[in-house]
Amino acid sequence: MSIDIINSFSCPLPKMDYNTIQLAHGAGGRLSAELIDKIFLPCFGNETLNLLEDQASLEISNNRIAFTTDSFVVNPVFFPGGNIGELAINGTVNDICMSGAEAKYLSVAFILEEGLNIEELHTIVISMKNAIDKAGIQIVTGDTKVVNKGACDKLFINTSGIGVIKEDIHLSAANLQPGDKILLSGTIADHGMAVMTVREGLSFRSKILSDTAALNGLVKDMLSVSKNIRAMRDPTRGGLATTLNELAKSSKVGIHIFQKTIPVREEVNSACEILGIDPLYVANEGKLIAIVPAKAADKILDKMKKNEFGKNACIIGEVTKEHASMVIMENELGVDRVIDVPTGEQLPRIC
Repeated sequence: MSIDIINSFSCPLPKMDYNTIQLAHGAGGRLSAELIDKIFLPCFGNETLNLLEDQASLEISNNRIAFTTDSFVVNPVFFPGGNIGELAINGTVNDICMSGAEAKYLSVAFILEEGLNIEELHTIVISMKNAIDKAGIQIVTGDTKVVNKGACDKLFINTSGIGVIKEDIHLSAANLQPGDKILLSGTIADHGMAVMTVREGLSFRSKILSDTAALNGLVKDMLSVSKNIRAMRDPTRGGLATTLNELAKSSKVGIHIFQKTIPVREEVNSACEILGIDPLYVANEGKLIAIVPAKAADKILDKMKKNEFGKNACIIGEVTKEHASMVIMENELGVDRVIDVPTGEQLPRIC
């Protein structure tokens, strides 16, 4: 019997909601999870990958390292408050440090479209240089490819990063325990709305700017107060709502949040209302969620507020025994509603 026939028996095509890839498969919501669960994990799954953290925590020669990779396809490549280059650097640094690791080295690969303006490329590269200098890391290897005009949209960037995890730090989405407090480092939906207002041609009295930033300094400050932080995540694709659902699912606990405590800038909220988008599902690129023991919450929060990227930090909820693997939000009228994972794509190519 031929290998092709054997493989067809052992790896049948999974049943999917769609026969072709949709933009929603890249949104970080329900269809993204389906793609991972039914296509990628059955082929690539292992003890490390199956944890589905933002990075892999690995042991090499008795040293613990964090390793992550990401690709950036944001449209447009320049947006209020940033561009695709610094977004790539900051996003990768954040994925590393959400494990509690100290970010050390990055790789960068560029896919460039034929006809890309050299001045635009130079501006993006300079912004990347500024971002790595601010984060205190180095780009140590890279690659460049050029494709025919129309084969990509100006440029796409892939980054990978490595960091070092100290022995006494063990952060994981599976660590949450009932009674833990949920900390948010600041206002939500800034990045996604900055990109969307450009696309839609919206203008407001106060300009909406992306929050893109490297959070390794903030994480270092938080860990200096307590090494017992349960987990940290940066709520990028799918926003705060999707990230909280991932955490609840990984730890098989309930999460209860309070709408009145979640900070949203007035202009951002207005943009969301105009576009019919819930800010809970909008991407952030300079914010983090931390789940911490209740007894350490106030001390960690005080330390966050002293950092430029945590000055608007707040407690937005807690972990519960009830409603396992679900996120429940109490609105300003005291009514609870389920905050689910989105199925469709609200904001395509936001990062």
